[in-house]
Amino acid sequence: MSNALVFQSDFGLQDGAVSAMYGVACSVNHELNICDITHDIPQFNIWEASYRLVQTMNYWPVGTVFVSVVDPGVGSDRRSIVARTNSNHFIITPDNGTLTHIGKIYGISQLRVIDEEINRLPNSSESYTFHGRDIFAFTGARLASGVIDFENIGPEVDPSSYIKLPIKECTIENNTVKGTIDILDVRYGSIWSNISRTEFINQGATYGDLIEVTIEHKGKKVFKQLVKYGRSFADVKIGDPILYVNSLDQMAVAVNQGSFTNEYGILTGIDWEISIKVLSKNI
Repeated sequence: MSNALVFQSDFGLQDGAVSAMYGVACSVNHELNICDITHDIPQFNIWEASYRLVQTMNYWPVGTVFVSVVDPGVGSDRRSIVARTNSNHFIITPDNGTLTHIGKIYGISQLRVIDEEINRLPNSSESYTFHGRDIFAFTGARLASGVIDFENIGPEVDPSSYIKLPIKECTIENNTVKGTIDILDVRYGSIWSNISRTEFINQGATYGDLIEVTIEHKGKKVFKQLVKYGRSFADVKIGDPILYVNSLDQMAVAVNQGSFTNEYGILTGIDWEISIKVLSKNI
């Protein structure tokens, strides 16, 4: 019985790139269960690729094979790797930082470098710019189908040797939790922080509290306002901001039926810092 094969990339769907990866996978095993996380990751945005994996992986069955291709270094000497997580999922990706969040939150138990002499689409050795099709999709389909097992991927290396993107940890001082804006809820314009619900409520917060939310970019204040902490968007008026717990149990800020990102011009990354502080109760 095959495991699921799940793709994500920055390829978009305007040409045949994703379909070509599907075709390669089906040529290995036409009965494979092939699914997608997204193919709309912004071009070359390795950070977002890393985050979308950790947003998704834990909801898939043990043994699922993920192929993540955001690969600005394609054709260079960067490694092609397969990670086995502590949860026994598999991630096939270029070694460029894509494993950052998975490694931090779930842990990597084993790591192998793909032997491209064996695990490569036949007759593709002179193609250097589409490893998503020629190496990652082909290897992913073979692994998910059971044509090869993890030990046949290639040489095992130190499981901590993968490239890691820089991450800032949260800090807590004087009932204020400080963190970073990690990602956007793209379609609705909410911002998702790296501050956990536990870190926040340990400061004494309860639903209905008025919270001081401050956002800075490279030391410049971009947003500072009192925001209600609510269970859902309907806890505030249309057009008002709200602080809430997102689907990953972390703190987020949205505008009810609006876009917080568009309204305030806020983006993501470790240079975007957010502070949340409880000021008063139950308004």
